[in-house]
Parts: sequence; structure tokens; C-alpha cells
Amino acid sequence: MSAPVVAIVGRPNVGKSTLFNKLIGERVAIVNDTPGVTRDRIFGTCEWCGRTFTVVDTGGIEPYSDDLILRQMRRQAELAIQAADVTILVTDVRSGVTATDEEVAQMLRKSGRPVVLCVNKCDSIGEPPAEYYEFYNLGLGTPIQVSSVHGHGTGDLLDAVCDFFPEQKDGEEEKEFVRVAIIGRPNAGKSSLVNYITGENRCIVSDIAGTTRDSIDTMIENRHGRFCLTDTAGIRRSSKVEDEIEKYSIIRAKMAIDRSDVCVIMIDAQQGVTEQDTRIAGLAHDSGKACIIAVNKWDAIEKNDKTMGEFRKRLETEFAYMSYAPFLFISAKTGQRVDKLFEMILSAVNAAAMRISTGMLNDLLADAVARVQPPTDKGRRLKIMYVTQASVKPPTFVFFVNSAELFHFSYQRYLENRIRETFGMQGTPIRFVIRERTKEK
Repeated sequence: MSAPVVAIVGRPNVGKSTLFNKLIGERVAIVNDTPGVTRDRIFGTCEWCGRTFTVVDTGGIEPYSDDLILRQMRRQAELAIQAADVTILVTDVRSGVTATDEEVAQMLRKSGRPVVLCVNKCDSIGEPPAEYYEFYNLGLGTPIQVSSVHGHGTGDLLDAVCDFFPEQKDGEEEKEFVRVAIIGRPNAGKSSLVNYITGENRCIVSDIAGTTRDSIDTMIENRHGRFCLTDTAGIRRSSKVEDEIEKYSIIRAKMAIDRSDVCVIMIDAQQGVTEQDTRIAGLAHDSGKACIIAVNKWDAIEKNDKTMGEFRKRLETEFAYMSYAPFLFISAKTGQRVDKLFEMILSAVNAAAMRISTGMLNDLLADAVARVQPPTDKGRRLKIMYVTQASVKPPTFVFFVNSAELFHFSYQRYLENRIRETFGMQGTPIRFVIRERTKEK
């Protein structure tokens, strides 16, 4: 049985994202006094009284706006309401009942779904303020006074929400999701890729750079397995970031990298490979994440029989420091080679989690040393006693040697390539730890 879904909706700046963060116990959604910070649907997990359910944060609903972004935000909120088992309507006690509150309440009544009315920003403990009672006029039952900043009243709110859930049944244990962070510069097509994979407008897409602000998790299941796709905000150079909200967006994108299993680095084929692309890829590489470099908008490029080969050479040059990452030329608009992307993701995940026995590693080491003798310096030769694997994600190997100084980078690269070729470890970085045995030992 799938977990119930609870959508948080309301007009802009009533504290929906603050309440969302409080319920899930993490600072996932960006919180700022500026209206319209949240745009897409953001998903999180909450647990209350033994029930686990999904909470969805939405952008503020502006019923009569003709602005492109605001209209798409309203559409995202409508989709969240349609998919939810219970909807929480968040209002602001300080401003009282507004015309927009009444419009949103009417929208919820038409949906026919259970609604819990939350009167937010009741920060004082005790009797509710006089303004609280006018929210009965919305016709959605007894309002629950809450302070999303301090957490007052959230227990009563969750009790009211859980009352609408169907009875819980014993189900099979669910498989874990493969966490995939989709990262890149603004306008590279990250949200379009998520929308194509899910088959719906899960993320707002616009030609305006910076449309995506939060890191948005989307759970999907297909013939390849179960995946959690995280659409992140486009990362620009630090010198160009002045807006405070964009700074938060970039922090969230970096957090998405840290909690991912695989990073899909999106490159805009029309713009070509830029210095910022290599910087963004470096964030994933330095975090030790498995990586795939996806060149998007390939359908928009005028091609001949040499175009892909020339572009590939450019990629190999610019991303020489992460030669393990495979390249894939895709189109998020038409779906070209998107199915192949999932095959690469699974291959990279398996490689990053691969564990090799010490015996097999040392057999490989003996063969590699016999083929290419270790380096020498002033009559002294490098001697590798043995090697063992210390950890996974990324695979980390510990080499015990007589002299760390003699273990040159070139010979390390040779051994790394032998390990990759033998065990098929493509898509993941490999780390070497050198331990030098002293004469005393």
C-alpha cells in the first residue's frame, strides 16, 4: 500500500514552506519573506503516530494572475490537490480572510477531497486571537491554530490530517530508490528531462533562467527500477549570483549532490562546453559521486557524420580529470536516448557499490606488476606488498608500499585502469589510499 499524500496549499507568503520544513524535520524548501519563492511541487516524508506519509509543498496560488510563471505555479498546485489524499489550506491570522483565501477554499471544496484548515502565525500560546474566528467563514470546518515557526499546534494539525487516512495494512517492504541528482547550468534542460521521464509537467519549464529554485524530488518506477530524480536549480558562477534566493538555491543543489547516488551532469549542446560546466562537474567529482555527462538538446544541432565525434573529443579534453564518466547525447524534448540514460545510471550505481575481495585484487596486482614493472629511483624500486578495498561509494583501495614517494601518479593511473578494465567499474571515481611501511615495522 502506497503512503498517503498530503498537499500544503494557500496564497503566497502565508508560511507554507516553513510549515513544510517543520513537518518533515528538515530545511528542504527555501524560506524567504519574498512572495513566490516556492514554484514547483516539493516532496518530503513525515511520520506521525506510526503513520508515514508524503508531504507536498506548493507555490502560492494567485487565481487571477496572467503572469506565465504564476499561472504554471497555480497549475502545479492544482496537480498537487488532485493527487493528494488530504489537503492542508494554510492561511495567515495577521491578514485575516482575504478574497484569495476564499477563492482557494472554493477550489478545494470543488475538488471533493478532505481539507484541513490551518490558521498560521498564531505565535502566542493560549486563547486564539479574535481574528482567528473569522476563518470559520471559509466553510472548511474548525480551523486549527498553528505557529509553523515555533511548532505550536502542529501536533493537532497532524492528528486532524491522520484522521482522514485509510486504515493501515501490512504491506511488503519497499525497495530503496536510486537517488539521481540532475545538475547543470541554468536553462540546460534539467526540468524538461524530469517532465519527459514522468510524462507530466512535474516541474515548471520556462526559457527564463533561474525558473527552478528548490531541489525537487520526483519518485518514479519503470522497467529499470525505482528512482528518485532530483531536479536542481541551475548553478551560475559565484560572481554572477547576487540574489539571496539564488544563493539558497545553489546551496540546495549542492546538498542534492551530497545525498545522491548518481549525478547526471546536463550540458547544453547549443551552448557547448563551458568553464562553468567543468566546475559543476567538479562538485560531483569531489564528492565522490558516480557521474554521467548528458549532452542535451542534441536534436536542435545541425549535424553531419563528424559532429558527434568532434563534440566527444571536446568533452574528453574538458573533462579529462573524470575520464570514468560516460557521455550520452540526448534530447529531453523528444526523448532521444533517454531510456539509455537509465541503463547508464544503473551501471554507474552498481560500479560505485561494487566490493572486490582482497584475494582477487592481489591476483590482479601481481599480473599488473608482471606486465609493467613499478618505477625506480636511484636504484630503489617501488614495492607494493598488497592491496585491499576499504569502502564503497566511491570504491576506495588501500595500497601498502615500501615508499609512497615512489608510487608515482602515472603508475597509480595504470593500476586504476587495470582495475576498471577487469571489473567493469565505469561511471564511478576510484580513490587510492597509500600506506607506507616504515623500517621499524
